[in-house]
Amino acid sequence: MYRPLADEIRPMSLDEVVGQEHILGKNGLLRRIIESGKIPNMIFYGPSGSGKTTVANIIALKSGRALHKLNATTAGTADIKNIIADLDTMLTPNGVLLYLDEIQYFNKKQQQSLLEFIENGKITLIASTTENPYFYVYNAILSRSTVFEFKALTAQSIRPAILRAFKIMEERESVQAVLEDGIVEHIAASCGGDVRKAITSVELLFSASARDGDVIRISMDDAAALSQKSAMRYDRDGDSHFDILSALQKSIRGSDPNAAVHYLARLLEAGDLLSPCRRLLVIAAEDIGLAHPQAITVVKACVDSALQLGLPEAQIPLSEAALFLATAPKSNSAVTAISAARADIQNGKSGDIPRELQNVHADSAGMERAQNYKYPHAYPNHWVEQQYLPNEIKNAIYYKYGDNKTEQAAKKYWDLIKNSE
Repeated sequence: MYRPLADEIRPMSLDEVVGQEHILGKNGLLRRIIESGKIPNMIFYGPSGSGKTTVANIIALKSGRALHKLNATTAGTADIKNIIADLDTMLTPNGVLLYLDEIQYFNKKQQQSLLEFIENGKITLIASTTENPYFYVYNAILSRSTVFEFKALTAQSIRPAILRAFKIMEERESVQAVLEDGIVEHIAASCGGDVRKAITSVELLFSASARDGDVIRISMDDAAALSQKSAMRYDRDGDSHFDILSALQKSIRGSDPNAAVHYLARLLEAGDLLSPCRRLLVIAAEDIGLAHPQAITVVKACVDSALQLGLPEAQIPLSEAALFLATAPKSNSAVTAISAARADIQNGKSGDIPRELQNVHADSAGMERAQNYKYPHAYPNHWVEQQYLPNEIKNAIYYKYGDNKTEQAAKKYWDLIKNSE
């Protein structure tokens, strides 16, 4: 029966696992826990191909417990009941080690069905997820588990696994592989930190490459064709999507045009046009704001052009918008002002609208008191002092002028006007 190379090459010990030095290195916390033999409930969080399933298998081998594997995308409550039925039988003398892959696809009821057996120790849960567990795993499970983050592997750490994969394929097919220069490095760099993807590329290259007797020649052209777009992790509904959008905004906020256009390129390479359009409009208001009030108009024009053009031409006005925003002066005074005002309202600090501002168009007979609204345009410089905030918060200050040229000019103007009386 055919066995995928990625499964055949799977490490059987922690020393064979590539990467994850921060948790599996010589003094890594996860390594020390595994070697102690006292395995707690754990959640492994990280991208595909980073070693989560491999480490879970190694733990199962060392624990001596019966291993059950479920994938939450296909498993249901009946599968959990079958595992529970095996508890306290000769099949599970030391309890069960349950490896639950993609736990985020289990609903609350399914996750809660495990709680009783997790608490009494009959089931030790090792769950894995590619999504942030603090968003997708229910608190009752999280509070009984330790979360370990697996990081995407570097090209350097994947390289030994690729060399080992080539060696195994040579032995499996009794051939000698002749590789063009740079192929191993190319596969390592283009797999997006996914060792499984890298090993699968090796297997596919052996299947597709020309043979001359017992020699197989692996070309760079074939390796490049296999790796198109594979270096980028992207899921429109997942963490990587929001990570890229976050990186785009933080790069622009940090005035780094090179990083800004890089993260924009990632989104566009994935065919995502709408997300960067929306985010660039937000950035124009949130991070540039009153330091360059026309920024949102410029970005809106770029976004409208991009949406009319579609990809690939849309990349040009969006690049213009990203670079414009990254190099523009910055101010978040609009954000801090509205946030502070909303915080007061949410905390019950509001009060009645001053009589002068109410929707009363004439001071009629029988009113408790006259409105006495002062019309600013009737006064010099179109300003007159009067109270606008409710009495309860009449001294509140929400807006603080930013230290940029535009806002400081406005401050200087109003300081002159308001202090001239």
